[in-house]
Amino acid sequence: MSSATSHPARAASFIKNLDRAHWHDQALWFVRSKRDKAASTLPEWEELRERASQIKQYTMSHLADLLEQFERNATKTGATVHWAKDAAEHNRIVLKLLKDHRVKKLVKSKSMLTEECHLNPHLEAHGIEVIDTDLGEWIVQLRKEPPSHIVMPAIHTKREEIGELFHEKIGTEKGATDPQYLAEAARQELRRQFLSADAGLTGVNFAIAETGGFVVCTNEGNADLGVSLPRLHIASMGIEKLIPRAKDLGFFLRLLARSATGQPITAYSSHFHGPRDEKSELHIVLVDNGRSELLGSPDFRRSLNCIRCGACMNTCPVYRRTGGHSYDATIPGPIGSILNPAMNIQKYESLPYACSLCGSCTDVCPVKINLHEQLYTFRQRVANKGLLSPVKSLGMKVGGFVLKSDRLYALSGKIGRLALRWLPRWAIYNPLNPWGRQRDLPPAPQESFRDMYRRRSEKKE
Repeated sequence: MSSATSHPARAASFIKNLDRAHWHDQALWFVRSKRDKAASTLPEWEELRERASQIKQYTMSHLADLLEQFERNATKTGATVHWAKDAAEHNRIVLKLLKDHRVKKLVKSKSMLTEECHLNPHLEAHGIEVIDTDLGEWIVQLRKEPPSHIVMPAIHTKREEIGELFHEKIGTEKGATDPQYLAEAARQELRRQFLSADAGLTGVNFAIAETGGFVVCTNEGNADLGVSLPRLHIASMGIEKLIPRAKDLGFFLRLLARSATGQPITAYSSHFHGPRDEKSELHIVLVDNGRSELLGSPDFRRSLNCIRCGACMNTCPVYRRTGGHSYDATIPGPIGSILNPAMNIQKYESLPYACSLCGSCTDVCPVKINLHEQLYTFRQRVANKGLLSPVKSLGMKVGGFVLKSDRLYALSGKIGRLALRWLPRWAIYNPLNPWGRQRDLPPAPQESFRDMYRRRSEKKE
């Protein structure tokens, strides 16, 4: 990743607007707080997390067999299953299905997989109109932006900006900012799109090997509307979305909404088992796109347990302050800082460093992915591949040299304390110290921990 497109460079652009950065931080922390309150209402919360983690680990260790079982059972329900090794093959399959059915307009529910595959521009380049029907997704589509969050795609956008956008695109009143008014205007416009669509596409939250069915979770009912009117339903599914049995589903539905938005459950949890009638078709596209390679990595395979709740983003102090677009990736935040470098470490080498290693992401993950440990391990991989920036490499070498010597360590501490006390502020906080642009060091202590420990030990004697 070039310095101009690295996470630090993009983050610097976002936090130039201090009001927006603060508002973004508070908005996401509010959602995180709702998650904590929802979790606290369930005495069995930690047991749910543990069971879900075990189910996903079992799934990943038996993935090939479970995928074949899912294909057999989905076919029995009347669905057609397609296999795509990568994003390009996924896009070719979807395009062929749409052309075979002479589709001119496709309505989509939210699908991070299609964002990952860049499906929209591919279809639009072949003359097919694509409408994202999740409200947040539709907003960022109108703004010609990618989502900045996997659950709340337009969380970076203020209602005043949405009001201006809707006035320009769908003719709402100029200056309107009332959320209810704007949501109703969007509802009416999207209803027209649903009625005129030729096909519907959904993502998949959970697929069940035992039944061949799958579940799509939404809060707006747009997935149901999108596939209830057209005769063609396409479901794009990453192969990691599988769970073994129908009775396993309850664990994940109880965890997903509480972790994502603090709700007991999503407003709509829609179950699909084959086409809705004899005149309709259901096509399920199973997509690998690097997942098998990640599955083969002992250090990072647990990242495939992710159920895309976004809780790690809502708690991450780095993501909250720098926004999703600073990651320049389909999936931002802590989980994205693992998944994206795993697929292209050269492009995303800066993302494992967009982390304070505080461990909060691991604490809130509903399937107990050891996110901060994986990010630390990825830093080692970046360094081993020679992708670490010269500044970081030099800093680590100097730090290692100092830390190997007790005397140098003690001397550097004394120099640092004296510098903080006596140097003028401009000598510490200046353009050569990017760390200090939005941070202040605490006051320098009068003595080191070693000196304090020695003094107290002498008193005891």
